[in-house]
Amino acid sequence: MNDQANTKLDFLEKAVLWDKGNTIDAFDDGRVFYHHWGRSINSGDNSLFSALTQMYNPLYLNKEYAKAEGHPGCVVAPLLVFNTVLGMTVEDLSLRGPFVGIKDCKFLSPVYESDTLTCRSAVLNKRYSESKKGAAIVTWKTEGFNQSNELVIEFVRSNFLVM
Repeated sequence: MNDQANTKLDFLEKAVLWDKGNTIDAFDDGRVFYHHWGRSINSGDNSLFSALTQMYNPLYLNKEYAKAEGHPGCVVAPLLVFNTVLGMTVEDLSLRGPFVGIKDCKFLSPVYESDTLTCRSAVLNKRYSESKKGAAIVTWKTEGFNQSNELVIEFVRSNFLVM
């Protein structure tokens, strides 16, 4: 066995798995989670996301067009705003189970390139499963804000979580 194989084997033997994500017990009705430090959206994020998802609206890709429509610059594609805010919640809310769905998603104000998004989520409901012991469907309302603390997006989301 070579040195590289020995190093890999040593690492695997010494590795300790960390228990990640909150358990069902952490989701009491009304509890609010303030998610991590936030995320600034840059022009590259917006251009790449818009191109890869074939969202060719000139508001997302053409600064002069966006200005002619009354915006200060390119608008960030709303689905990128949604995905960014949703992604910031995963570590706190949904590492322990599959996604059930989103409802009541509202885009309340445009997000612009170089805006910084932060978010918080409040537990709306926790319903224990009757058929699967130790599991529950948890529902949260998530709100996303820009750097001026202006509410730009909100949605309700559920996940099926296991202990």
